Amino acid sequence: MKNILVTGGAGFLGSNLCRKLLAQGHTVTAVDNLYTGRKDNIKELLDHPRFAFFEHDISEPFFVKADEIYHAACPASPPHYQKSPVSTLRTCVIGMMNLLELADKNHARILQFSTSEVYGEPLVHPQTELYRGNVNPIGIRACYDEGKRCAETLCFDYYREYGTKIKVIRIFNTYGPYMHAQDGRVVSNFIIQALQNKDITVYGDGGQTRSFCYVDDLIDGIIRMMESGEDFTGPVNLGNPSEFTVMQLAQKVIALTDSKSNIIHLPLPSDDPTQRKPDIALAVKELGWEPKIDLETGLLATIRYFSKELSHGGI
Repeated sequence: MKNILVTGGAGFLGSNLCRKLLAQGHTVTAVDNLYTGRKDNIKELLDHPRFAFFEHDISEPFFVKADEIYHAACPASPPHYQKSPVSTLRTCVIGMMNLLELADKNHARILQFSTSEVYGEPLVHPQTELYRGNVNPIGIRACYDEGKRCAETLCFDYYREYGTKIKVIRIFNTYGPYMHAQDGRVVSNFIIQALQNKDITVYGDGGQTRSFCYVDDLIDGIIRMMESGEDFTGPVNLGNPSEFTVMQLAQKVIALTDSKSNIIHLPLPSDDPTQRKPDIALAVKELGWEPKIDLETGLLATIRYFSKELSHGGI
């Protein structure tokens, strides 16, 4: 069994990953500055004999012994990263350098959680890993989009110059339990609005598409990537290639929650992508991975989670 560090370990993806790694028998250290992560996400883990948590901002150096590093720390939703764009860039760039240095000191593998946002407003569809993207470098989303692109650059420069053991994944829209209720993402927004019978806010005409991957599928892909051969660095797309319009998602959420909500339309935010769908052929070939959980099954599990949070006053 391994000593594993998970940055962003109190966040949505990080907390789900910590649970899975502990279930596999590993010792897990989670670090998070709690900007978007929540201790409530890991409260049942805090007394686990193989789990440790400490609060820290990864843009400041630190040392932890680790055989593997899963680097998930970064605000990932537009309301959060646009609120603190400079801090987001520091996390993406300086934080990435700190983690790469830490990986070298430990002779550890490091897996960077990159994002489909590196593709920007894509001019090809679906997006393959060879597509270089169409990103506005001075737009309101650039702190995250370009920050993640720079983080990928750092990973591959450390790999070429120092032989650092890197892995890079590009994560497409993911949803499931332990999402932040106020993260501004479409799945959590729609579910909470529907459960409260409030108006469901669709930006634009709702014709923009997304591909929604349930978190358990994604975590499986992430771990498979970490365990893949050392010569396979990525980047590799991880996401569900089943494509839905935002309007279809809103209608499905209303039906599954038996909600009385009405759908209203608001202006489309700046630089919001109109299409997003992963080509996962590389993940299928190299990792033997593809999603198994369909949208309705995943949404029902997520609805149960948020329904429970609402009943306990957690939102």
